[in-house]
Formats: sequence, structure tokens, C-alpha cells
Amino acid sequence: MIRKILLAAAFSAVSLVAVGQQVTLTGAGSTFAYPLYSKWAANFKQVNGNVQINYQGIGSGGGIRQVSTGTVDFGGTDGPMNDAQLADAKSKLHTDILHFPTALGAAVPIYNIPGVSGDLNFTQDALAGIFLGKITKWNDPYIQSANPKVKLPASNILVVHRSEGSGTTYMWADYLSKVSPEWKSKIGVGSAISWPVGIGGKGSEGVAGLVKQTANSIGYVELVYAVENHINYGNVRNSAGNFVKASLSSVSAAAAGAAKNMPDDFRVSITDAPGAQTYPIASFTWMLVPRSVPDKTKAAVLKQFLQWGITTGQNDCEPLTYAKLPREVVAKEEAAIKTLQY
Repeated sequence: MIRKILLAAAFSAVSLVAVGQQVTLTGAGSTFAYPLYSKWAANFKQVNGNVQINYQGIGSGGGIRQVSTGTVDFGGTDGPMNDAQLADAKSKLHTDILHFPTALGAAVPIYNIPGVSGDLNFTQDALAGIFLGKITKWNDPYIQSANPKVKLPASNILVVHRSEGSGTTYMWADYLSKVSPEWKSKIGVGSAISWPVGIGGKGSEGVAGLVKQTANSIGYVELVYAVENHINYGNVRNSAGNFVKASLSSVSAAAAGAAKNMPDDFRVSITDAPGAQTYPIASFTWMLVPRSVPDKTKAAVLKQFLQWGITTGQNDCEPLTYAKLPREVVAKEEAAIKTLQY
């Protein structure tokens, strides 16, 4: 009964598309958001068969570039655009690009250590040291002390990172910048950064593939990718000092504080958030939408798809291992959606 009501509400919301009129929306960007947006596209089509939504997972950097040049109708990113990127996009499109959070997820450390099959614990210092290239052996005291019952080898660590612009990289670098002054000063935050060590793989599948085939390696992927592909991942110590495994509840906990202090443009970082059970490498994923779209019909459908996604579409989040948006954030987004212009 509840599903019928939700479907009916969604149908009424998109009934502005005339019978027989075909509308196609294209989107691109975040690979992390790809499973969710693909599911949304299929479910949205069920309530309005005249709307076709095509989304390509090309990485957050690609999504930002394409929406900024008008190549796609909307973009997807796991790291918000910076002021320079927003200004550049406005100069090309003559309208603002708005950020709308659509769900929450996390980045998790994956590894391949022969003889070690359980979940390893990683401190802030250990992760920063490994990805800075300063911790080079698996049995380094920074790693071994957090895993006293595990026999770690004296083998060299191979770091695997994303090779293309990625929101997952942004999330990872944002976290390391908060917990490591050295990382912040030398590397900084970005969807594409100058890695001090390691080899690159394209997409989560590329990183996971390299880790799987390379002994004594470590990398990072989205939580949803790790769960879908049955990849073991480690626990990370949070700001409260607890080792926490990424899950729907621990990711939702990271958003709790952000919901109360969400900025008007929705560009907020929730890495290293407070809370005893909070997973520290978490983030919103954003849909990037131009404030004004020349095609009135397409603009109306895009607006309704976004409204549907942050309400009815939230029912698809948890089955796909995404955390739902906090209610306070949804309410604020609904007000912002009203500023989109036909």
C-alpha cells in the first residue's frame, strides 16, 4: 500500500510531460553514485514511460567537466566543486551550478596481504603514513600496534590509488588532510592529486583489480563497491578513538551533525566527524544541476526527477548500501529546488 502511494505521488509529480512526448536526460560523473542513479532511472521510468534517463559513471572529475560545459544535463560528484570551478562553469553556461546531496557513502581501505584474511585496524597516523610513503612495511609499529593479534609480514607495502579525477579520491584526501598536517601541507585536497607514492587504477574496479592481483598492496574503494563485490575492508579509528567498520549506521552517524549545520549551498565535508560510532571517511554524493536550463520541458523533468530522488528515491538507498539523507537536509533541499528556473 505504501509503495502504491509513493508511486502515485511520483506519477503526479511528473505528469507535466505530455502523453507521447519523449524526454531524455543525460548525466555523468561519480562512479560511486552510478548504481543508485541507474536504479532511480529505471524506477522513474516506471512512473513515466516517456522519460529516459541515461547516466554514465566516468568519475566525479569528468562529471564536473561535462556539466560545466553543458555536455550533460546533470553531473554527479562525491567531492563538491570549488569556487574556481563554479566561477568557470558560470562563465560558460551563464547560470549557476547548484549542489544537491542525494545520498551518503564512504571510502574504505582494501588490502591484499598473504596469510591475513581478517579485518585490519587502521589508525589515522597509519593511513596517512602509508599513503605519504613514509610507512613502507606491513609490520611497521604504527600498523602492528593496532593489530596485536595479527602476524603481519615484513613485506613492502604497494599503494594503489585512483588514476583519474575521482570523488572517492577527494573524500580520501579530505580525510587525510584533517588527520595529518603533513598531508594537508604537502598534498592537500582534490579529486585529482599528485600522489607521493603508488600506482593508479581507473575506477574502483581498477583499484580493486590491482589490489586483488598484487600481494601486499593497499587501496581504497567506495563502500558500495566493496559490499557488492564481497571485498573485505578494514576498520578505521575515528576521532573518538574507536575502530569503526563502515556500515549504513556508522555512515549515517557522520551526517547527523552536518544536517544541523548544512550550508545553503550544501557544500559540506563530513569526514572525521565526531561521534563514538561514526565512520570517519564518509561523504555526501551530490547531483550537480544548472539553476536555469533553456529547454523548458527538460528543465521541468530534471526538477521533478531531483525532487523524486530526494524523497521517494531514498527508498532505494539502503538496499544498495547507501545511507539515506537526513530529514533536515531533505527539507532544506526541497526549498532550494524551488529556485531552479524553467
